[in-house]
Amino acid sequence: MSLHGSLDTVRAQTPKTAGFATAFAYLDELFCPGSPAHTRVMAIALDDTVKTELAGGAFVIEQAYPTRLRADGFFESHQKFIDVQAIFEGEELMEVADIARMTAKQPYNEKRDLIIYEDSTESSLLRVYTGQCAVFFPCDVHMPTLRVRADAVNVRKCVVKIPVGT
Repeated sequence: MSLHGSLDTVRAQTPKTAGFATAFAYLDELFCPGSPAHTRVMAIALDDTVKTELAGGAFVIEQAYPTRLRADGFFESHQKFIDVQAIFEGEELMEVADIARMTAKQPYNEKRDLIIYEDSTESSLLRVYTGQCAVFFPCDVHMPTLRVRADAVNVRKCVVKIPVGT
């Protein structure tokens, strides 16, 4: 079951595990002006991505991009990692659906920890903006990076990848 909302709200609802503790320690640093994470994410060029290793097998993908049209998005899920997607700057729409209601388009790619799904109208829509995050578990098929309005906006986002079971 996916979760979304402010960092504090989501933190209160997630399991109290080492993996989530690592994710929220990173996000606390990210939102602290002048911290190394804050400085690094602010320096990311548009359409660039930086991967940073965290404790316990977790890592974060720090990125900056313009939001995209829904037609350019795709549904995905992961088996080895839980996503904690935090918007640092901007806003985007994310769609989420139960994996049981989806049909795989491409089989599981173990190297990328990725399954891609056929398009579907069986999803719910989340609007996620600065200071909010969404947590997607392996059963949550999701399509992030979507435009809120007709025009694209630039987003700075960090996706913390937590190994399942930590």
